[in-house]
Amino acid sequence: MRCDLQEIADSRVRLKYRVALEYEVAGDADFLLNVHAAKTHRQLVVAEQFQLSTGNAYSLATDPDNGNRIVSFSAGPGSLVAKYEALVDIAHRFVDPREVIAEGPAALPVSTLRFLYPSRYCQADLVSQRAWDIFGHMPRGYDQVQAVRDWIKRNCRFQVGASNSTTSAIDTLRDGAGVCRDFAHAMITCCRALNYPARFVTGADYGADPALGPPDFHAYVEVFVGGAWFMFDPTGISPITGLLRIATGRDAADVSFATIFGPVATGMPLVEVDSVEDPVRGLIAPVATNLAVSTAD
Repeated sequence: MRCDLQEIADSRVRLKYRVALEYEVAGDADFLLNVHAAKTHRQLVVAEQFQLSTGNAYSLATDPDNGNRIVSFSAGPGSLVAKYEALVDIAHRFVDPREVIAEGPAALPVSTLRFLYPSRYCQADLVSQRAWDIFGHMPRGYDQVQAVRDWIKRNCRFQVGASNSTTSAIDTLRDGAGVCRDFAHAMITCCRALNYPARFVTGADYGADPALGPPDFHAYVEVFVGGAWFMFDPTGISPITGLLRIATGRDAADVSFATIFGPVATGMPLVEVDSVEDPVRGLIAPVATNLAVSTAD
């Protein structure tokens, strides 16, 4: 494990991220798009470009509370394509999980508490007893959180079409099927029930099996433990270091990639992520690792 840390700690992952969103607008409409790569101390947006096929004016603003970057614009009837592309460098923080010492609920920073409470899709209060029955025998800490991730991965199957926009963690834990959004909600809910702040992250992923279908936006989880937000992906469909952050929230309701007001028909998003490798410059391909990983600080 320490060899793993020594080999990758000084390297970066560079991802080229592209998205195209197609719409047929039947009347006057307003759009809020949340597709821009997030900017954190560990995720640097080297270059980016946003375009509207109609040439409409737009504005880009950053939410000061969570760093989410929102494009807003209006459009009239006709076809519209919104395109965004970015070159993003990610300098992951790697920690030996044995060095992650969990704090008790009373020691949590106030800023994390909103991610401890139940939310629309993550009804932690309704699964509290079940979570404690399954995981309560384990000592509090990173291993317990990882056990939640592993349990969700084992007990839920990745199945496109098994859920919809109203599916909550309760449904996923009952039915045992869903997509990345549902896996994330299930893990978040169990972690909150065990008194860990946990939040939903939208992003793009590099390295997923093409058999799962066309590339799409991805959802994963961050849990606050040991003084930091660490990344977990209960789907396990890509290397943890191949995840590019877009937005964070309590659950999917906070971070929709498109919120539209008006008569608009939407097409499937086109999402592409490529790895740019240059070992001489310290740019490596995303790798799987057993280390605790963070990009939030």
